[in-house]
Amino acid sequence: MPAKNVHHDAVVRALTDDGWIITHDPLTLSFGGKDLFVDLGAEQQAVAAEKHGRRIAVEIQSFLSPSTIRDLEEAVGQYSVYRAILAETEPDRQLYLAAPFRVYEGLLSERFGQFLIDRLQLRVLIFDDAPPRIVQWIE
Repeated sequence: MPAKNVHHDAVVRALTDDGWIITHDPLTLSFGGKDLFVDLGAEQQAVAAEKHGRRIAVEIQSFLSPSTIRDLEEAVGQYSVYRAILAETEPDRQLYLAAPFRVYEGLLSERFGQFLIDRLQLRVLIFDDAPPRIVQWIE
């Protein structure tokens, strides 16, 4: 079982405060005899017009190394692997990369970050950890 991310508890609290139910902590992805672990699986309660609530998987990234670009490269690689497996095993579950607000302000909101989000079709959950809250969902 992998170690929990430094922002794990803040993201859990932000999601639950936003109406999500944490269903998996972590979410195990099994494929081809290999097990991988996405930090969280969550569901949103169904509203009257929907048959089923929305289901997501959230991979939390801290971006704590001296190079946020290198952290982003690693995060995108991990995200791509998880997205491919989820497309095969749970196609109705959407994957999000959870990133701290400071990373959004310093990298992801800039031209470079926006280009990668658009080109790589990344879903990003921007969170703040003090107090824990979701700042923005990037679809």
